[in-house]
Amino acid sequence: MTRSPSLFPLFAKLETLEGVGPKIADAFAGLGVKRPKDLLFLLPHSCIDRSRKSSIRDVSLPCTVTVEVEVGLHIPPRKKGRSYRIMVRDAAIEFQIVFFHNRGDYLRKILPSGSIRLVSGRVELFEGVAQMVHPDHVLCPEEAADFPFFEPVYPLTNGITQKQIFKAVASTLSRVTALPEWIDGPLLAREGWPTWADAVARVHAPISPADLVYTDSARQRLSYDEFFAHQLSLALARATLRKVKGQVTVGTGMLQAKVLKSLPFALTNAQVRAIAEIAGDMAAPLRMNRLLQGDVGAGKTLVAFQALLVAVEAGGQGVIMAPTEILARQHYEGLQALAAVAGVRLDLLTSRDRGSARARKMTDLADGTIHILVGTHAVFQKDVHFRDLRLAIIDEQHRFGVSQRMELGAKSDATDMLLMTATPIPRSLALASYGDMDVSVLDEKPPGRKPIKTALISTSRGAEVMARLRYAVANGRQAYWVCPLVEDSEVLGYISADARFKALRAVLGDVVGLVHGQMSSAEKDASMASFVAGKIKVLVATTVIEVGVNVPNASIMVIERAETFGLAQLHQLRGRVGRGAAESTCLLLYQIPLSGSGERRLKLLRDVEDGFRIAEEDLLMRGAGDVIGTVQSGLPCFRIADLKRQGDLMEIAQVDARRLLDEDPTLTSPRGRAARTLLWLLDQDRAIQLLSVG
Repeated sequence: MTRSPSLFPLFAKLETLEGVGPKIADAFAGLGVKRPKDLLFLLPHSCIDRSRKSSIRDVSLPCTVTVEVEVGLHIPPRKKGRSYRIMVRDAAIEFQIVFFHNRGDYLRKILPSGSIRLVSGRVELFEGVAQMVHPDHVLCPEEAADFPFFEPVYPLTNGITQKQIFKAVASTLSRVTALPEWIDGPLLAREGWPTWADAVARVHAPISPADLVYTDSARQRLSYDEFFAHQLSLALARATLRKVKGQVTVGTGMLQAKVLKSLPFALTNAQVRAIAEIAGDMAAPLRMNRLLQGDVGAGKTLVAFQALLVAVEAGGQGVIMAPTEILARQHYEGLQALAAVAGVRLDLLTSRDRGSARARKMTDLADGTIHILVGTHAVFQKDVHFRDLRLAIIDEQHRFGVSQRMELGAKSDATDMLLMTATPIPRSLALASYGDMDVSVLDEKPPGRKPIKTALISTSRGAEVMARLRYAVANGRQAYWVCPLVEDSEVLGYISADARFKALRAVLGDVVGLVHGQMSSAEKDASMASFVAGKIKVLVATTVIEVGVNVPNASIMVIERAETFGLAQLHQLRGRVGRGAAESTCLLLYQIPLSGSGERRLKLLRDVEDGFRIAEEDLLMRGAGDVIGTVQSGLPCFRIADLKRQGDLMEIAQVDARRLLDEDPTLTSPRGRAARTLLWLLDQDRAIQLLSVG
């Protein structure tokens, strides 16, 4: 479907706007402005109060003043390079207007002696004399009616001035026409939002500071438009994915029942719900595309294994893939006992598999002898073939790119996909990043899991911490000691993992081990194996142990320079302990002085164990890109909407977008056609290509 003719003027070249030539058009690119319509979404970030005063005596100088004056004597400079002064008088006092490098004939033209003018600019005292240097505005009284007494201030870039933006925005606003309404009528009425045309006019003409904040109704409406367009695009992608034929995979429940019967505990309600949602998707004739997210220790692996058993019960195979060999081996070792109970063959494939051993695995995969495969990126290799792959699970999905997920899915045209993440994601971010997917959330902890005691300790008390650690190790306990860097940094002043390892070895002996990202896979695995076996009592590490590492006997977590880590990362690290019967402790070592934001983060972690609440706070403190990771997040770039503060609008937008597509899959109803216009306006036109009609 082509763009509506009503939008053509907004998609013209920038040079068609008043006051914009090729050079200024090029400069506008620095603000992300390529077409006139982009200026509509370049909102002022602040304003200058130019409310009219009767005299400069009414304000505290220095400040910006707008005042009506009678123009008096012109005093040209006596020497070249000196200032040109004009005496003026307001209702109460005389002061000077000062210009540099201006021609006298021009100044006599705009400020003729004896005339009345409205002037606006910054007034300061210079050697006891009030001066307005280069006023921002000089107007005749009859022009004052159109003067912006509350003047918007826009973001700038090299080669662009405020006046150029004012003129370009005004020229663009003159092209705006009423557009058909794409927001659901009852929602529009309930929120009291203006029409789109009124909203864009209002946000560029604020009349008070309240008009600049995200709660302003015009800004809220435009934020909702962005969220709605984004969610409509994701809903179209989801609808397209859901049309992809899958295999009907229905389990008998026999193997699942065997595993559940062997467990010394009952599943949580959240686990039961998630397993039912996944099994329901697998039983449908369409391909599953689901995200399973849960807090640390919420039992995702057990849910994943039950889903894999559904595939095996139906006569197929399953694969679970982890981003590192440590995690893949841990999954493999952790699932072996459950696989034995179920009577299924579980095997491991990593880049270390070579020669005849690897060839045997390839044969067993291809003929279906291996029921469930655990692997790393090695699963992507072209010679890896399954007899009947029904379910592919990707653990810690944010470590993998979209193309890698597609490669795994291509191992079988009808493979159901389940993505897992142990990082709690705030609801608004989950909707923004995974709105095209169905989501299962594990928001309960298994019964009996003990809370972890978290304490804040200054690095100046390091000797005390060392003494407590020596006592704990002597009593058979194990601990992690996490450092922010592998090697010392003179610039940052952090103690590295290498240096801490040597310091702890000097005190505790060879029961101290080391693991970090610069070690080879074999070295890392050897250290981890020794730690799991209990030979190593204290494991010094970087954040390589952040996700998935499971050593039940480890009950102490020391995080050095904890103030340098993000909240979600600290929560993940803390989750490495508290997995066994012993009382667990997390010590957050910080360096004095602690910044306000650092103190707020650490105190929140001390007081709160709920990962989802921590993630929400992290979002408010740091922003969306930092929480998920800007590179991996795939987050949309919203011009107006604020995910941190307007997450509730995103939820409404998702429900509304999915409902609209359910009622009008081809967007050909009046509201559907209006929604297409919105997609064009907000550069989501690629979504229109997903429509089967139009």
